[in-house]
Amino acid sequence: MGTRPKRFADKESSPVEKHDGSGSAEVRIDDPWYDELAAGWGEHDGDGTPPGAVPHQQAPAPADGHSAADVYLEVQRSPAFQEVRRRYRRFVFPASLAFLLWYLAYVVAATAAPGLMARPVTGAVNVAMVAGLGQFATTFLLTWAYARHARLRRDRAALELRWDTQEMTRGVRR
Repeated sequence: MGTRPKRFADKESSPVEKHDGSGSAEVRIDDPWYDELAAGWGEHDGDGTPPGAVPHQQAPAPADGHSAADVYLEVQRSPAFQEVRRRYRRFVFPASLAFLLWYLAYVVAATAAPGLMARPVTGAVNVAMVAGLGQFATTFLLTWAYARHARLRRDRAALELRWDTQEMTRGVRR
């Protein structure tokens, strides 16, 4: 891309120009707000491409004749992928359930037992304040635990799967 002019007071230095006539839907590529994926919003020319879209080359199919979709399905069915998913689910589902129950207990206690929640713990700090701060602490603790679990139990296997998938889509098999 070329360098962007410092001022746009005159029409000639603007990176975006208005077009009149049949090509008015086209946007110049040097438009900083242009998003090729959002261009057209489902409106396609006869060949299936959005109007004004920049033609692109598709990645070549693997040498063994399989399409990229076949490669991804093969990886999804692999034992390594299933293990990564199993490890993910074994952490996320119980942790999400525990956090949801803790949150609901806080809300129910706040509405059903206002006397309990108003009970002072120390000075002006009551049970509701401690439980509310506990919600924040639990959020940070759960975030740390998730990141640690991912780093220790899933990241390496997922990275290897990603590498293998990229090699397979290029047609290179180990």
